[in-house]
Amino acid sequence: MNPKRILVTGGMGYIGSHTTVELQAVGYDVIIVDNLSNSNRDVLKGIKAISGVEPTFYQVDCNDQQAMREIYDRHRPDGVIHFAASKAVGESVEKPLLYYRNNILSLIVQLELMKEFGTKGIVFSSSCTVYGQPKKLPVTEEAPILPATSPYGNSKQINEEIIRDTIHSGVDFRAILLRYFNPIGAHPSAEIGELPLGVPQNLIPYLTQTAAGIRKELTVFGDDYNTPDGSCIRDYIHVVDLAKAHVVAIDRLLGAKATEPLEVFNIGTGRGASVLELIHTFEEATGVKVPHKIGPRREGDIEQVWADPTRANKVLGWSAQSTLQEALKSAWKWQQKITKPEN
Repeated sequence: MNPKRILVTGGMGYIGSHTTVELQAVGYDVIIVDNLSNSNRDVLKGIKAISGVEPTFYQVDCNDQQAMREIYDRHRPDGVIHFAASKAVGESVEKPLLYYRNNILSLIVQLELMKEFGTKGIVFSSSCTVYGQPKKLPVTEEAPILPATSPYGNSKQINEEIIRDTIHSGVDFRAILLRYFNPIGAHPSAEIGELPLGVPQNLIPYLTQTAAGIRKELTVFGDDYNTPDGSCIRDYIHVVDLAKAHVVAIDRLLGAKATEPLEVFNIGTGRGASVLELIHTFEEATGVKVPHKIGPRREGDIEQVWADPTRANKVLGWSAQSTLQEALKSAWKWQQKITKPEN
């Protein structure tokens, strides 16, 4: 029997590459589509070094319907995991039209082609940003969807609505929305990790680059929030744990185990850590100091949010396994590898 084929959009990116490794580890045939706008071709070598398999790769923009149709026609994927999106909160405030074009149109293209080619299911890369600043913590999947605080967050809300409406229309495929919290860390092999182009938009690569001396200092955006130490609180999840959640989700869709046409799961650890706590934990885990200063609050940031992952634990049989220390150590190991001068 031929292995099932999974199309992974944005599969050369941070979460997509780790998910590709985990999919291949359990025997899926992976087809990656990525325009390399925030990744590079060397990621393929890292994936192959870990798994022994180099996935099929197309350098194509997911908004290009004709190019995507040719890929669907050639490979007839059984399932889709849709990561491809622009993802920096701050940048989305500055460039809203870019975010709406990239994040919404690319999903519509996939849904239209899934319907056309009989694809059985889609796992959508959503975000805890859809909850805005929740009234109650930890956040369950029943928490109200509040007005987004950034165009990035709004694009995730809109995409969830598009999927919901598409499923409601009676299409012959199912969907799982994974609302993840804050992925950090790298593969323990240090063959793949978070590799932002230019100045990092996310906290951990900026932190590790600062620890490595590439950046002068890390700015903590605000220390006057209503939290124990005044800095924002997030639920930080190891990227390998997150990748494994996608595998069990696609298993559920293709194995016809999903009890509803559309299911939603929070993917987090269930524990919040503040930005200052994260810095101190990194320093303790690695023995490396992180020069940092307090700056003003950043527009679009949420004060505090962490997950109640009970539904994912019980229904998917998935739970986060790695500690914050392990995730931060892996991020530092990856940073050390990519900053080491070539011989």
